[in-house]
This record gives sequence, structure tokens and C-alpha cells, in this order.
Amino acid sequence: MKKKNFELEFAGRKLTIKTGDLAPQANGSCLVQYGDTVVLATAVMSPKSREGTDFFPLMVDYEEKMYAAGRIKGSRFIKREGRPTDEAVLTGRMIDRGLRPLFDESIRRDIQVIVSVLSIDGENDPDIPAIIAASTAIHMSDIPWNGPLAGIRIGKVGDEWVINPTYAAREKSSLDLTLSVSKDKVLMVEAGANEVDEKTAFEAFKFAMKHSGKIIKLIEEVRAEVGREKIVLPADDTSLEDLDENQKFGAEELLRIQDECKEYLIPKLEEFLFNIPAGSKKERKEILKKMKDLLEEYLLERQIGKDRRKKIVTFFNSFIDEQITNAILEKDKRVDGRKLDQLRPISCNVGLLPRTHGSALFNRGETQVLSVVTLGSPGDEQVLDGMEITGKKRYMHHYNFPPYSVGEAAPLRGTGRREIGHGALAEKAIIPVLPDKETFPYTIRVVSEVLSSNGSSSMGSTCGSTLALMDAGVPIKKPVAGIAIGVASNEKGDFKILTDIQDLEDGKGGMDFKVTGTRDGITAIQMDTKTDGLTLDMIEGALTQGKKAIHELLDIIEQTIPEPRKEMSQYAPRIVTLKINPDKIRAVIGPGGKIINAIIDETGVSIDIEDSGLVMITSNQEEGMKKAIARIEDIVREAIPGEAYDGTVTRIMDFGAFVEIFPGTEGMVHISEISNKERVMDINKYLKVGQKVKVKVMRIDEKGRVNLTMKSA
Repeated sequence: MKKKNFELEFAGRKLTIKTGDLAPQANGSCLVQYGDTVVLATAVMSPKSREGTDFFPLMVDYEEKMYAAGRIKGSRFIKREGRPTDEAVLTGRMIDRGLRPLFDESIRRDIQVIVSVLSIDGENDPDIPAIIAASTAIHMSDIPWNGPLAGIRIGKVGDEWVINPTYAAREKSSLDLTLSVSKDKVLMVEAGANEVDEKTAFEAFKFAMKHSGKIIKLIEEVRAEVGREKIVLPADDTSLEDLDENQKFGAEELLRIQDECKEYLIPKLEEFLFNIPAGSKKERKEILKKMKDLLEEYLLERQIGKDRRKKIVTFFNSFIDEQITNAILEKDKRVDGRKLDQLRPISCNVGLLPRTHGSALFNRGETQVLSVVTLGSPGDEQVLDGMEITGKKRYMHHYNFPPYSVGEAAPLRGTGRREIGHGALAEKAIIPVLPDKETFPYTIRVVSEVLSSNGSSSMGSTCGSTLALMDAGVPIKKPVAGIAIGVASNEKGDFKILTDIQDLEDGKGGMDFKVTGTRDGITAIQMDTKTDGLTLDMIEGALTQGKKAIHELLDIIEQTIPEPRKEMSQYAPRIVTLKINPDKIRAVIGPGGKIINAIIDETGVSIDIEDSGLVMITSNQEEGMKKAIARIEDIVREAIPGEAYDGTVTRIMDFGAFVEIFPGTEGMVHISEISNKERVMDINKYLKVGQKVKVKVMRIDEKGRVNLTMKSA
């Protein structure tokens, strides 16, 4: 492979693609640098098909390397990178969702793309270089695909659009839109927004498409200079092996018989598939099985053997997808009888579980999600120790998808990539409406249990989370709802947008465009597609139809619970916040944590203190809370000139006495300030150590020393 550098000035930074230096045994490899952020991408295809496989075996992995950030893992015992962080999983999924539609899904050879982050500069997020690197590695390789694609991020700071904003700029941006795009279509969308209206969001898509062409051109230049000739896969990569003994079954004969089968099946579609508008997912599965059985009988009557029948019926699933698409495009007809912009039946319920802090059940058609809120102390925040992200996280949404939700029996394993992705999307949707920490200092965890799934359980989780948070008394600013928008399209470019897609509507030629928001704007978008990409017209239609559906959903949510409850569950902990002088934090904590631990042990509360001086005391016991507050207030109290205090004598000196007016603060009563009646000659006749006395602050000098008097106290 030729060693060569390709450069482009893009959004004020240099984008460099280097080839021929690293990973020479991969089918394709490249190093992409943007600023001082560097990623390595490799693409490898196995030499043979995977036997017995009926799906396209693509693997996309994104690897975070702690050395890229100049850090060593924080765990005391494990220093090697292990299980990928949620952030790494989400980035890997994002890359995958853009690449996958550009492959021929009939390929049965293993294809693996690995993107490794080698250096990050703290300004440029490696996810955009990672998308570009993955696309380049495949495009310059001999692996067949229909690329390339480019990755681009769009932000909006004030009224200005920003291409690939830095981390600092993203914090000020009202929109964070990440896209994978081909020359003229959008293949993947991931976005978070602070209630951006759909017109602004659409402008962001147009802006991204306008500027991404430079990256596409650069990748094409790489292929022209150093690319390998694409492999033409043999027939056994795209169809089952011919198992007939001593009998040739050619492609022409196969296609002829498949066409005859389609003619036989088309009348059966009206008789069976489109004849149960309110049918369930299970019923539709049974109908499809019945139709497949009829097809088997039809082929048996023609005396076609088992192995040839197996080869012929491979067209069945794609044929069903095609006919469902045709019914939508030609007749506005959906398998369940709904209009194109109509939601499935929806019902909501809150307060289901007696001892949890908040709970809700959201039903949309056959999709059913139970969301449960748990409120904890600030000390329950999640500690983040990733390559890019460190710190703490106070709001978490976790999504579970058990096998019974789709009527299957399967082993329960660890959290999968899909569960992490769906949970993160619902989390992103809610974040813009959460109260700030000073207003509501709780750590918040929402768990969404998918009890039944037939289309967009992640959007059901978003709606369920809103309901459960309001049931828990979390003062969210506004309710949030989410909807999955689909598309029916064909190769001629005809398309129609569908609201609230389910099972059979997410096949070839479709998309899953998930959008969440309040009445005032969008909070998150996620899209993947089974087409070669979406046009801007499709995106505009999806945003418009999504807005209408979100408003309908919010009407139903607000009928169920119009606003957050004024009172939290009696089982939720209570938090009281105090604001203290940051200089007093050390006094509250004490040497080695002695003082704060003593307060915690004595009162049974938990105490969290931030550098700003915000003290948060959490307890389920009112008495313990009051004691802890009193103790801390005593420690941090500051003497005020003119104020009187009940003090305790701590030391006697010849010239006066030291009096503790509250814990940690002493003042001095000069011998001349002890009595109004007579001149004090011997202080020991008037005061003793431990004696309670009434004192008044006269003044505090420039060194912070407190001068007291007993005369006017």
C-alpha cells in the first residue's frame, strides 16, 4: 500500500488522512488526524462466507485508549482497558449505523471495522474523525460497498452555525447534530438539542449537506491514488449453496420460479395480511408463517424438491417488505389500517408501585414500558472515568429489554449495545428539562423496563420517563414525548412518511427516525435507515410529522398528570441545602474527615459538600437532619459586630479571657471589658474555664481577631 498524505483545511483546522504506514495486513487502513486528535481505522473481510448464516455479518468496534488522553485508568486494581465505556459503545453504534446501509446485505463474509483512538487534544471529539476514518479504510480497500460517506457535526452558538464545534463551543451550542452523509443523502443522525424548533433543525441538516462534500471529495481522492480494486464476490456469497444431487439449478430458472411464486402470493396478501387491520404482531407473524406454508404447498404440488424449495423461498421476506411498501405508496394503506400520520392507541398510568419514589406505565399499541424513578443523595452520582469524559453524572436512564417483551425465551446476559443506545437516547431527550442541582440536588435514576415491544420502545421509554419523573415530584421544566417516524420508499424515489411505525413497517426501504421534544422544540433525534440514505425532503417531512405527533402525545401525558407532584413520596429521602463560605469547608470536614464523619455517625445523615460551598444534607429522619444542620451552622457561623452570644470560657490569661462563642470561633474579652461596676484586678475572681457567659462582639480586626465585651452584653 502506498505511503501518502492527503490534507484538507476544514472548519479552521487541518484534516489529514495518512495511508500506507500502519496495519498493512488489513484490507484497508488509514490514520486520520483532526487538530491533535488522531484515530486509526482498519477494515478486514474474511476470505470465505460464514456457513449457515442468514444475515450480513458486519462488526464495527470503537476502542478508547486511555493513553490517548495521557491518563491511567482510575481503578486501583485494574489499569488495562476492559469493557468499553457506554460512550465508546454509543460511538461504535453511531459509526455502524452510517456504514451498514452502504453494503449489500446479502454478503455473508465477516467484515470487521475497528477504529482506535490514539490521541485526543481535548478540543476535537474523535467521533467525527472516526466516521471519516472508517469510511476511508473501507473505500480504499478491496471490500465491496457503495460508499464513501463523511462525518460532520453542526452546532449553533447564538445565531451562528458552527462546523465541528470544539468541546467548549458545544457547551454554548443550542444544537449538537452529528451526521453521516453520502454525496446527496443522510445515512445516520444523532442529535441533542435545547428545544430547537423543527425549522432550525432542518436548516442544520441543509448546512451540513452543503459543507460535507469537501470530505467526500477528499476520500474519493484517497481511493483514486491508493485504493485497491474491489472484489467481485462469487455467487455462493449471495445465495444458499445448491444442494441438489447431480442437478443444475441456474439463476434464470430460479428467478422464473420466484416470479411465478410472487404472482401466486399477491392475491393471498389481500386475503390474509391486509384483512386484519387491528391485528397484533403475533397474529401477523402467524399469517406470514401461514403464507409461507402455502408457498411450500404450492412448490410441492409442482414437485420441486426440498433443497430447491429452500433456495427458492429466500425471496419471501423481501417480497413482503416490497408489497407493504407498495400498498403505502399506491393506496396509503398500512397493515393495521391506520392513516399515515395516525398514532396507535395510547394509555398512561402513574403511581403504580407503592414503595418506589415514582412510577409510570406507558402503552402505545403493543409497546409497553414501565418506568421507575429512584431519588438519591448527591453522593450517589455516577463517577465517570473514560478517555474523554471524567467527572460525575447526576441523571441516569437505564433501559432493559428482556426476551419476553418480544415473546421469546433466551438467556439473560449483560447489557447489550442496543440497550445502552436506547437508554442513552431517552436520557438525552430528558436532560434539557431537568432542574438544576441547586434547585433540586438529588441524584436521579430512571429505569425503563420494556414489558412488550412492537416498535420504538426507546420512544416509549422517553414518554414513560416523563410520566415517572412527574409522579416522583421532580420539578422538570416541561414534559417530553418521543415518536418514531418511518418512510416507505422505492428505487424510483417515491416516498411517503409514516407516523409511529411498528414491526413490518421497518423493513427494506424504510427508516427509524426517532425525535423527542417539548411543545417548544426538539430535545433529541436519532435516525438509522435501511435505504441508501434520506433526501432533505424526507427529513423535512419527518420533522414536520414528528412535531404533530409529539403534540398529540403531550396532550395525553398532561391529561394523565398535568404537572410534577408538589410532594415527593414519603419513602424518598429529603435533602436540605446550605450555602457556606468556601473558606469554612475545611472546618466542616476537619482533619482527615474527623468532624464531618462524626456528624454523620451521630445523626445518620449523608453529607456532600461542593467546592462552591454548597452543602447538601440527605436523610429520611427529620430529627437527624435538624441535628446535622445545627452542627454545621455552628461550625460555619461567623461573628458579627454588635451581636450578642452565649459563650464558654476556654482560657484564662492575665490580660483577659478567651471565650468560644460557637464551635471553632473564639474571641477575647479584655480584663477591662469584664465589669461595669469596678476595675478588675484579678480575673480569676470573675471567670473560670468552662463558665458560661454572655458576650457581645465589639469589633473584628484586620487579622480576623474577634474582640468581645461583657459590659454591654
